[in-house]
Amino acid sequence: MPSTWEQIVVDSDDPARLARWWAEALGYQIVHEEPGEVEIRRTPEQLPGLLFTPAPDAKTTKNRLHLDLRPDDQEAEVERLVDMGARPVDIGQHDVGWVVLADPEGNEFCVLGSRQ
Repeated sequence: MPSTWEQIVVDSDDPARLARWWAEALGYQIVHEEPGEVEIRRTPEQLPGLLFTPAPDAKTTKNRLHLDLRPDDQEAEVERLVDMGARPVDIGQHDVGWVVLADPEGNEFCVLGSRQ
């Protein structure tokens, strides 16, 4: 029997702060919180979740794994996320149909165009 995808673990400097940022960005809710560990999900029953835990070292290079978000309106979503504290980053993507942003701790993610 195959495994079930439970969550993605995100190392962070401030797990509670970053979990709250991502919960707002994704429309998720906190489903578990204790000192040094916060999990968010769309609903308490819906997998996968994102689990934020403390990291002993600072982030130094481009993420090897990142999230791709696909909003209905890419331009409006990029503006909303930047207003929340994300920032545009250049990872060498050149002229592409998506926008690369970094969350408040520097983790890169992509905002794709609509599926139209």
